[in-house]
Amino acid sequence: MIITIYTRNDCVQCHATKRAMESRGVAFEMVNVDSVPDAAETLRAKGFRQLPVVIAGETSWSGFRPDMINRLQTQAASA
Repeated sequence: MIITIYTRNDCVQCHATKRAMESRGVAFEMVNVDSVPDAAETLRAKGFRQLPVVIAGETSWSGFRPDMINRLQTQAASA
């Protein structure tokens, strides 16, 4: 499963999400919407209004969500 975190510069919740994923050994890709403005438009069109946005297969959420990160870690361990 590919996990993508959409972030922006100087976003505290984005940095917290990245650190939490790294500390749990969850592999991910990052897209910085400051560098890729089209990504921000795509996220808005999907109804997201807050960063970070994490998309992991059929699962997605916005904001810093340790509960969801733990769920991803569990899924990765059982795969």
